[in-house]
Amino acid sequence: MRVSHAIVRDIDNIKFPTTKAELSKIKKGFYNIAKVPNVIGAVDGTLIPIIAPKENEPVYVCRKGYHSLNIQAVVDHEMRFTNLVAKFPGSVHDSFMFCNSELGYFFEETQVDGWLLGDSGYALKGYLLTPKLNPSSPAEEKYNKVHAKTRTIVEQAFGVCKSRYRCLHKTGGCLPFTPERSALVVTAVFKLHNKCIDDKLPLPDLTDEFIDNGDNHIVRDIAPANVQTLRERIIQRFA
Repeated sequence: MRVSHAIVRDIDNIKFPTTKAELSKIKKGFYNIAKVPNVIGAVDGTLIPIIAPKENEPVYVCRKGYHSLNIQAVVDHEMRFTNLVAKFPGSVHDSFMFCNSELGYFFEETQVDGWLLGDSGYALKGYLLTPKLNPSSPAEEKYNKVHAKTRTIVEQAFGVCKSRYRCLHKTGGCLPFTPERSALVVTAVFKLHNKCIDDKLPLPDLTDEFIDNGDNHIVRDIAPANVQTLRERIIQRFA
């Protein structure tokens, strides 16, 4: 725990982009993946196994039936984590986690020049683009395809983290700590992941077992008319 504390304290490399230059670089990087414009991050949640806590044990049981933390993160086009929320128990839904995070408050209260990409576990927002449920046209199907191709980088980042640091993956058992200490270890690992990216260390080979299935509960495709119109305009780019 002393090592984890030191890493979290001394390595300050998880920062959400705010300057025009930072946002422009990330938008260009995401656009080069599958031509989706104006993207400044991909957001998702991932489950980290922990031992059964002594307090509030039931809320830590995730949808897959084991005790866990649900970790929210945003990545840029280079698989670098730019935002991290490591405090919610495994039973918490991704959408609830985002809405009750500082990042969610930030996007609600600030006019941000760009949007996030999230899977169907998130609600469609003016700043968070989700897939089209039940696509009914070639343009909608293509939009879903390029959306998934772009957004999958966050799943790959989780996979790289869990492959490098097996303490975060079920093949390594589980974190044998309290939820608070487990969250500290997760934060330290994610910061080490960013250092690996910055230092250009080779990426580990990923197998399917390290990639999340993305089987969170689907959020109904409901949003204000202006938000629906925004997504429709983007969809028509791929017609």
